[in-house]
Amino acid sequence: MSLSRKTVQTLVTGEHGDPFAVLGPHAAANGVIVRVFLPGAVEVSVVPLDAGSLSHPLKPLHPAGLWEGELPGRLPVAYRVRASYGGGHTVEIEDPYRFPPTLSGFDLHLLGEGTHYRIYDKLGAHAATLEGVVGVIFAVWAPNAKRVSVVGDWNGWDGRSHPLRLHPGNGIWELFLPGVPEGARYKFEIVSRSGAPLALKSDPYAFGFEPDEPRTASVVERLDGFAWGDGAWLAERGRRQALDAPMSVYEVHLGSWRRMPQEGDRFLTYQELGDQLADYATEMAFTHVELLPVMEHPFYGSWGYQTIGYHAPTRRYGRPHDFMAFVDRLHRRGIGVLLDWVPAHFPKDSHGLAYFDGTYLYEHADPREREHPDWGTRVFNFGRREVANFLLGNALFWLERYHVDGLRVDAVASMIYRDYSRKAGEWIPNVFGGRENLEAIAFLKRLNEVVYGTHPGAVTVAEESTAWPMVSRPVHLGGLGFGLKWNMGWMHDVLEYMGNESIHRKYHHNRLTFGMLYAWTENFVLPLSHDEVVYGKRSLARKMPGDDWQRFANLRLLYGFMWAYPGKKLLFMGGEFGQSDEWNHDKSLDWHLLDQGPYHRGVQRLVADLNRQYRGRPSLHQLDCETAGFAWMDCSDADQSIVAFARFGRAPGDLTVCVCNFTPVPRHGYRVGVPRGGFYREILNTDSAYYGGSDLGNGGGVVGEAIPWHGQSHSVLLSLPPLAAVWLAPSEA
Repeated sequence: MSLSRKTVQTLVTGEHGDPFAVLGPHAAANGVIVRVFLPGAVEVSVVPLDAGSLSHPLKPLHPAGLWEGELPGRLPVAYRVRASYGGGHTVEIEDPYRFPPTLSGFDLHLLGEGTHYRIYDKLGAHAATLEGVVGVIFAVWAPNAKRVSVVGDWNGWDGRSHPLRLHPGNGIWELFLPGVPEGARYKFEIVSRSGAPLALKSDPYAFGFEPDEPRTASVVERLDGFAWGDGAWLAERGRRQALDAPMSVYEVHLGSWRRMPQEGDRFLTYQELGDQLADYATEMAFTHVELLPVMEHPFYGSWGYQTIGYHAPTRRYGRPHDFMAFVDRLHRRGIGVLLDWVPAHFPKDSHGLAYFDGTYLYEHADPREREHPDWGTRVFNFGRREVANFLLGNALFWLERYHVDGLRVDAVASMIYRDYSRKAGEWIPNVFGGRENLEAIAFLKRLNEVVYGTHPGAVTVAEESTAWPMVSRPVHLGGLGFGLKWNMGWMHDVLEYMGNESIHRKYHHNRLTFGMLYAWTENFVLPLSHDEVVYGKRSLARKMPGDDWQRFANLRLLYGFMWAYPGKKLLFMGGEFGQSDEWNHDKSLDWHLLDQGPYHRGVQRLVADLNRQYRGRPSLHQLDCETAGFAWMDCSDADQSIVAFARFGRAPGDLTVCVCNFTPVPRHGYRVGVPRGGFYREILNTDSAYYGGSDLGNGGGVVGEAIPWHGQSHSVLLSLPPLAAVWLAPSEA
């Protein structure tokens, strides 16, 4: 026997950590020794590829399936293995242990350095052809593992069969495995340094996952070969997503936007969603669709926020090319696609990233940093270069391979504060003794530098709920570098205000006006998101006080105020037609409400018209993020709960005036100052009968008289409808 008994034993028990040192071809005194491990084989031989059908039989070294034999010649040698099994079944296969390493020294250097931003092209499972042989390259980062094997449908999930090669120094394990087909399920079997096998791990870089529950096995998928048709969109995306462009975002959860009740309430597929969402978003005049996380998540009830497959669109609705078709379809219709992205934390599922190689690899080792107290999840160790590289590469992956237009980064506040949701003694200060998470801050800055540096037309949006300064300011000026930030303060203030009975609103008038004290500190998005219509918070329509008439008038008023207010817009699905019930991820939106009375259909018509006006009028979007784009006409009429303001574009005379009456009392003869004279058309009235209102208005428009008012040179005399917003614009504007 050429191997020691100990070596043989570690091979057949799956404990040997360096399979290429033993298996495959090795130089011998008189030729080449070949060893293979084929459990269950009763006869094995080697067939050199340059010797026709001439074969060389191998001898068993161990009854568990270890075979050895000698060939004439010298390395390198190309051959196949012929194996016979019980019942006369014979197969001829490629030996994965005869192939050289697939990762270059340069790739390994970048991987070790943490600066390989296309790391998803190197780690994971990639179809490849080596020496004319078709197969799959598997690679994974597990620096503290004793042994890593790829297991799957083709090898009976036996970790002894295909252990990977370790590249010392950077912890990368890889193996080219011939014959593995597209669609094959697989996981990584990892044995820790302690010798204890871990749970089978999903591939952190997998492009796909199994279609059925429990949806924890990775699947070999190819991303190449899709025929994109969105070149025109990508060419002008930068202009469409600039700060002076309109952005009205429709936030969608794909599993509950619309279902097929006649087919067992099944989900729509990516293809169906692409067609139907493109039609609907176009009809409603939204500029963008933003998806709650589509990255694979075995627990559907997490809405995607407990991500397992960071590089895989969830299989619930189709395969990778189907999701590409979804994005392509929306782009061809001129609609941007934003993805919700979750770099703050990940679930503790045993098949995921948690305790990946028998150590706290992706997360912190110290429990005061490791556990997220709110969500029972693990916090990424942003200070570890390989972890930061994983996340940076993942962000670029969706922009590059799926052509998405931007990322909304979830839970930024939980990343940048070490004491987020933690009590005294439950967190560790930074090196300066402060509460700021310096590593996470550095990561976010680098993220935005890399995203905007490599994809200038893309956009990043921060969900950041505190007063952290300069979130949406460039890194070189001291900011975090995001393009936009959700205005959580505005959202909370306005929803709290709208929840008051109208008779009490005069005591809370500052809730409407306070936002203007900080409106220009960031590039803001006004978000009425999914978070505001779940967990007992009630739907937007149900937050409004009063009977049905007043509730829907209030909702229309809220939208009229919001769409005129400075900032980009975001509305969660269902809000656009006044969904009555809270959002339920287990069922479709209540589309049938559109056929029940005038109110739901009226709100839907209003939102579509608001979007059209907002997109078509530069004064409503062009200077969203500049002080020159806004002026109060009157913000002090608390007794009557009325506010009036003007929005301006860059061109002289480009202006829109918005007047909002937050009580159910009509106000006749109400004078409002305006910046100039002339005829002002009433371009929108949320009380229109077309929207389900009482149809009180101003007869198409009013004249700006040379009567100074509210500090302006002219004024208009208005009839203000109850619980309504009125928009006015000079007749030539």
